[in-house]
Amino acid sequence: MKHIFICLLALAIAGCKREARDFQRPVTENAPAQDVQLSELHPGSPSPAPKFPNPYEENAYSVSEGKRLFGAYNCSGCHANGGGGIGPPLIDADWVYGSESGQIYDTIVKGRPNGMPSFSGKIPEYQVWELVAYVRSLSGQLPIDVANSRSDHMQGKKPEALTPKEHPRTEYPANLKPERP
Repeated sequence: MKHIFICLLALAIAGCKREARDFQRPVTENAPAQDVQLSELHPGSPSPAPKFPNPYEENAYSVSEGKRLFGAYNCSGCHANGGGGIGPPLIDADWVYGSESGQIYDTIVKGRPNGMPSFSGKIPEYQVWELVAYVRSLSGQLPIDVANSRSDHMQGKKPEALTPKEHPRTEYPANLKPERP
C-alpha cells in the first residue's frame, strides 16, 4: 500500500505543469494601435458657436430650473454661485470658451482642459439647455422678462434679472491669453 501511494505521488508530481510566467510579452505586428484622443479645445480660442438656438432661453421657468440644477449638480462647488472659485466666474465679460449658447453647451457636454469635466451622458440634454440658459442669465445675457430673480436665501445679492448685460470679449490682452503647449 505504501508503494502504491509513493507511485501515485511521483506520478502527480511528474504530471504537474509549472505555472507559466511570461515576463516579456511578445510583440505582435497585428496588435491594434490604441487610439489616443486629443482635444482640439484650447483656452483663449473659443470654438465657433454651433448655430442652434437654445429653446429654453425664452422660458422663465426653464431658467429657474437651470438655477435649481446649478445647485443640484454642485456647479457652485467650482463656480461659487457664478462668482468664480476653482472654476472661472460666470458673471463677468471674460468668457474663455465663448458666451453663445452653443459654446456653453459644448463646455458642459464636452468639458474643457484643466478642470471642467465632460458631462456627456450624465445629464439629460434638456437639463443641459436649462443650465445653459441659467449660466447666460448670470451675466445678463437674457431678456429681463425671462431671467429669474434672486433666491430668497440670497437677500444680499442683486437679482439676475437686474444684472447689466456684459459684452463678452472676443480678443484677449496678451497677459490674459493662456499659453498653448
